[in-house]
Amino acid sequence: MSTFLPQEVREGLELARKKAMRKASRLRVSVGTEVVPILKFEETEFKVDIANAPSLRGFVDIYDGSRHLYQALILASREEGDQMVYEFKRMTAAADTAALDYERADDAPVALIGHAT
Repeated sequence: MSTFLPQEVREGLELARKKAMRKASRLRVSVGTEVVPILKFEETEFKVDIANAPSLRGFVDIYDGSRHLYQALILASREEGDQMVYEFKRMTAAADTAALDYERADDAPVALIGHAT
């Protein structure tokens, strides 16, 4: 039995592998109007397809579908085969509310009742 695969078969398998990775991950990185799917996400870095990899650098937003997860400062690190690796210099979880300037007491009232005039 031969372990040699024709070039067309290898290319087809590679395309199928990339498509499966893109479909499995809902994560994407957004820079301005550009949106790039993330193939692999780790604590210190993420990977994108090198064919889709623009020269990302600086401040980016990371989304899971339409939910904003992180704001990050990134830089291009290295190429790993057909993937481009970007490292985080800083990554902050995105919040949907503004940060408080004071400590909220546990027994603080939820609302105030006004006077009827």
